[in-house]
Amino acid sequence: MFKKLTILLSGAMLALAIPAAAQAKTFYWVSHGTPADPVWTYFLAGAQQWAKDTGNTVNTSFHGNDVPSQQEALRAAIAAKADGIVTSSPDPGSLVEIAKEANAAKIPIINFNTPDPKASFDAYVGGDNVVFGKAWAQYLVDKGHVKSGDFVWMPVEVPGATYGVQEEEGIASVFKPLGITWEVTDTTLDQGEIITRMSDYLTTNRAKIKAIIGMGDLVNGSIKRVFDQVGVKAGEIPVVGWGNSLDTTQEVLQGYVNAAQWQDPQATSYVALSLANMAAGGIPPGFNVITGALYEKDTAQIYDDILSGK
Repeated sequence: MFKKLTILLSGAMLALAIPAAAQAKTFYWVSHGTPADPVWTYFLAGAQQWAKDTGNTVNTSFHGNDVPSQQEALRAAIAAKADGIVTSSPDPGSLVEIAKEANAAKIPIINFNTPDPKASFDAYVGGDNVVFGKAWAQYLVDKGHVKSGDFVWMPVEVPGATYGVQEEEGIASVFKPLGITWEVTDTTLDQGEIITRMSDYLTTNRAKIKAIIGMGDLVNGSIKRVFDQVGVKAGEIPVVGWGNSLDTTQEVLQGYVNAAQWQDPQATSYVALSLANMAAGGIPPGFNVITGALYEKDTAQIYDDILSGK
């Protein structure tokens, strides 16, 4: 077993040079997300770009946090003798047996977007949600936005999903010792319903909310609409959280969101498939690739340009 090192990537897109394949291969890209979530369209775009650049086939599928459906898709990929698999983790521990089955079949299986150290993946490419959560909470503390006794609202699209659980773990490591309290609320994955639920919560609890951590791209991308609807001015309530959408880059530029998390979605898929291809060629990856950068107004335009395709 190779000892894994960690490579850090900050912000800008990473491209890996890939030798021309002697024969086209077939890879499977499997997501626990949904194409209704804007960030997943960028993850998908990275996979599609990789297929175009390399001439390999990439079969893609979304499973909307349906664990049995994702497990079935991964087992189908193994049965089809895929040259490699890249998959996000829908829930901690849910793909442990799947990873073992891929290992036994000698099919490279790369974890991306949401890590699960319990599973025997060949490598991980993506952000560290615990580290992200800790950084968001620490940002609010360091900037003087929250202090002991304050309350922070943390809306999330899918309560109990891996990303939110891990982010809250990191947040709690900062807030709990300081006596800062918080509440995680469900907003769903429907944009209209998100705005309605967030507006209702903010209207009811405005007096006690000292800051907001948006634990999802749909949530953070709705801040301006919610603030405008409720009558909260830009900058009146400090906001940090995810930032992989044009909605959020614009919110940062306009002052509605103080700082947002870039995840390198396109690069994550591109690199994950590159590692799977490398492993299929007999070079096992001995490292993980950790992506992501927290940006403020001074650098938001960089990510706005990337998401705009400029």
